[in-house]
Amino acid sequence: MIPFQITNWQDVPKTEHKGETGTAYWQTLQFDGIRIRMVEYGAGYKADHWCDKGHLIYCIEGEMTTQLKDGSTHILKKGMSYQTTDDKENPHSSTSLNGCKLFIVDGSFLK
Repeated sequence: MIPFQITNWQDVPKTEHKGETGTAYWQTLQFDGIRIRMVEYGAGYKADHWCDKGHLIYCIEGEMTTQLKDGSTHILKKGMSYQTTDDKENPHSSTSLNGCKLFIVDGSFLK
């Protein structure tokens, strides 16, 4: 259960996560079985791994390209979202040429 609360994201500390290239900054709220994040990919960011976890992702600003292990690519632009469940058969990896800001929700409910 998550009690009603308002989040001022300016008050949530940022953690730095290096990619294969570039850097991502995460602001994270963790609850039982659910994680809510504001994530900023700097220009030139490229993830250093394939992710098989499910996510609900909304692009607040900028643009991100997601590649699936099958080779397909998908562009997420400001105002767009994507959603996927945990999927070990079709992992994804993200890059951002000019940077982007994302709102991401994930957790055990996406299994």
